[in-house]
Amino acid sequence: MNLLLVSMLIVQIHRGLPVTYSLKYFHTASSQVTNFPDYVGVVYIDDIQIGHYDSNTKKAEAKQEWMKNFTTVDPEHFTWQTYLGIRTEENDKADLERLQKRFNHTEGLHIYQKMYGCKWDDETYETDYWRQYSYDGEDFLALDTKTWTWTAAKPQAVPMKHQLDEDRDLMENLKSGLTRLCVDNLKSYLNFGRDILMRTELPKVFLLQKTPSSPVSCSATGFYPSSAALFWRKDGKELHENVVHGEMLPNPDETFQMTVDLKVEVTAEVEGKYECVFQLSGVKDDLVTKLERRSILSNASDEGNVWVTVGATVAVVAVILAIIVVVAVRHKNKQANYDPAAGDEDT
Repeated sequence: MNLLLVSMLIVQIHRGLPVTYSLKYFHTASSQVTNFPDYVGVVYIDDIQIGHYDSNTKKAEAKQEWMKNFTTVDPEHFTWQTYLGIRTEENDKADLERLQKRFNHTEGLHIYQKMYGCKWDDETYETDYWRQYSYDGEDFLALDTKTWTWTAAKPQAVPMKHQLDEDRDLMENLKSGLTRLCVDNLKSYLNFGRDILMRTELPKVFLLQKTPSSPVSCSATGFYPSSAALFWRKDGKELHENVVHGEMLPNPDETFQMTVDLKVEVTAEVEGKYECVFQLSGVKDDLVTKLERRSILSNASDEGNVWVTVGATVAVVAVILAIIVVVAVRHKNKQANYDPAAGDEDT
């Protein structure tokens, strides 16, 4: 599966797991993509974009109002990020050309992407890291951060894997960048934007059924952060059969929405026996919605039509997100003064 699509999947967690935050860097070098910059770099904290650089503007820019004021903490932040963006653009374009030759691609649309970042738990202080590359939408090379060795996903990547495994200085720089610089940057951003990034918003939860024979969809919308779980249970036990989980999707206001469907015939006998449960990291109590016929919205009702409209809006956002994903990123970056694993990330 495309590593960038994987990176868009949000892990659903149950209560009791700690609150984690992530800093993600996506870079894309492309050739012959119509009406699109041939290089783009973006930075996300969790699922909120905070930074952007592209080959048209040649400038690193904040994508959040609060982030624009980060210069009060680091006056040279965006100047440095612009410098890193320009250097990374040059390196990634060169890597794209080398890959095209390696795959015997002389012309046409081609995309070289890299994605890397780190996670940090503000309660247990545990961390995790990753760095991956792809070419034309398929995994190419990945860094195993448990063994700090490279894994080749394509035969064409094997020579590069051996070369990188033998370069211990580069590996130490990569390791330092991910384990130190990336985590330090994440903590700095979280501390500066804590009112936005570390807030908690509970959702509205709806039960929706298109027709009496359709599955009952439990939908939660408007929650933050994205570390959440939504599931059906019966008699206190979580259900896995006849249950379909939908993907988590972003809302225009940078909150999130998710759904879970249950195939069940809603009769008087089952009313009250099934519950839709929403859990949010950092929140002690569950939000529980009992399955009762009176609480189910349908497309025939005004409320149901409102909910369908909300769903359509989210679908549009999902399409936009998919476009962003196709633009994500990749590469192998080396620098002397900063860590190659994290140095080109703060665009």
